[in-house]
Amino acid sequence: MLSGIDPRSLAGAYFAITAYTIWGLAPLYFRAVSAVSSFEIIAHRVVWSVVLLFAVLAVTRQLGSLRVSTKQLLILFVTAALLSINWLVFVSAVTQGQVIATSLGYFINPLVSVFLGLIFLRERLRPLQWLALGIAFSGVSVQVISLGELPLISLTLAFSFGFYGLIRKQVNLPSIAGLTLETLIALPFALGYLAYLNESAALAFGQSSWSLDALLIAGGAITSVPLMCFAAAVTRLPLAIAGLFQYLAPSLSLILAIFVFGEPFSQVQLISFGCVWLSLGVFTAESLYTFRKTQRRLVKATGGTA
Repeated sequence: MLSGIDPRSLAGAYFAITAYTIWGLAPLYFRAVSAVSSFEIIAHRVVWSVVLLFAVLAVTRQLGSLRVSTKQLLILFVTAALLSINWLVFVSAVTQGQVIATSLGYFINPLVSVFLGLIFLRERLRPLQWLALGIAFSGVSVQVISLGELPLISLTLAFSFGFYGLIRKQVNLPSIAGLTLETLIALPFALGYLAYLNESAALAFGQSSWSLDALLIAGGAITSVPLMCFAAAVTRLPLAIAGLFQYLAPSLSLILAIFVFGEPFSQVQLISFGCVWLSLGVFTAESLYTFRKTQRRLVKATGGTA
């Protein structure tokens, strides 16, 4: 059945599914280490990611990709801070039983990225993209009006990752090399915090069970493996197609939140999510239509050889 599919695109799809499945099921991992403080979890995530990423770069002989200019390094300091904020909010939310809020944050993230592109890159939006943004704004407004408060966890996750992507584009680096440098920037802070915990006799690592220690070490793989799969996917798939897979992760997280963790899903949340889903449907359909239209024009312009 798959014989007619380009093997490269098929491999890209498998890589994308793997990446977003790991991200979507990540709450299971962070619930498993919830006995450890969020700050210590993040510190271990940084330390073991550095170890794994350096090993990957060494084996693939890509250590040279870590050479950057002073300007690139300064930008990476900013992206490292944004990534750390995103990780900390996500881990804290998951361990405190707020997985639904994280799911909403990553559902609206693509729309936030479009909004940031409009504001900072002066990108022009097509009418249906404006409609999609308006529907998503209505979905967030439902929670503000009904609950009397902003969905801070969702918005922080969406905007921190949105700004991360916006600024990260300014550094022309492979994604794995970029993450390696970002975690290297955070490494002194992570090691310093772990040393502080050790001096305060508050360090969980090495003090409880070998299984917990193994899980904390596995944080490096939980962080790095999906990113490497994602990097492999986007080099094999058109961005318009690769973007479709990003909804898999928050969908899996939402299913976990409701059916595994038993988080309440109120009518207000249903309406809010419904608006966001409708918005994403409009946005995705419009993006696919535009992509196909562009492809047809390209084929026509090249005499059918594209």
